[in-house]
Amino acid sequence: MKISIIGGGGLVGSCAAYALQCGGVVREICLIDVNANLAAGHALDLMHGTPSVADQLCTSGGYEQIPDSDIICITAGLRRKPEESRLDLINRNTDLFVGILDEIKKVGMKKSAIVLVVSNPVDILTFVAAKRLGLPATQVIGLGTQLDTIRFCSLIADALGTAPTQTKALILGEHGDSMIPVWSSATVGSLPLEKYPGWNSVLADKIFTRTKGSGAECLSKKGGAGFAVGIAIRDVVDAIALDQNRILPVSTVQDGACYGIDQVAISVPTVVGRTGALQRIELDLWPKELQGLKASAAAIKPTLDTVLKRIG
Repeated sequence: MKISIIGGGGLVGSCAAYALQCGGVVREICLIDVNANLAAGHALDLMHGTPSVADQLCTSGGYEQIPDSDIICITAGLRRKPEESRLDLINRNTDLFVGILDEIKKVGMKKSAIVLVVSNPVDILTFVAAKRLGLPATQVIGLGTQLDTIRFCSLIADALGTAPTQTKALILGEHGDSMIPVWSSATVGSLPLEKYPGWNSVLADKIFTRTKGSGAECLSKKGGAGFAVGIAIRDVVDAIALDQNRILPVSTVQDGACYGIDQVAISVPTVVGRTGALQRIELDLWPKELQGLKASAAAIKPTLDTVLKRIG
């Protein structure tokens, strides 16, 4: 399987490439970037490590690499400024993103190819990608709240001193300010989180607040997130490449079948396999969580409508 990462010269794209190399699942990783020399340098660096990791091709190039790619991962975008919300990015990133989509349309892509959108604001741009490329919702997946979810689990585990891999919880909704924590199904080693020793509502609020601000925290401390984003991207790519039918909180264009949410891209539990987003799962949510999820979709809609009018 071949994945082309558009924006592969940047922090997120290069971290994704390294995570995918270490995973050893995909056969070819191609980096595409406006800074072709930087992409070539990253590809060379990755290639040097292949003898100790996996029999992979690590290359770079331009849009001529797209037609034979099985997954097209778009990470390119302008970096979020301190104190700037992800939705604010739409005014600066839409033109860049649409230009990328038009280049993809120009060179063509496999009928079975999956487009994985990572660029922010991811929910808006996931909807734009599906519309602009004329693809069914199954073939366009936004990274959505998969990143927020693993951040969330890591912070819960850190606070309780539990094993991160046994700590399970979800963030749904917008990858942004209106995201919602799903405490109702959170567990540690299959034990409901609310029954775990030391758990309380004060700690819950503190963890969620830090989860929501994690992107800004990384931005202020190191200039932007990279490693965990790369891992989150690998989670989605592996689910596709290995046809895992894995349930992930990724963003797709909704059609009203799940929680009654329609005509907006947002993260709900989604079965991801070789052909993309196979099915959406409507988990039982507490009334407050369901209300929050619907409010999150409503928060995205006005900006999406404005963007769609602007790009035609």
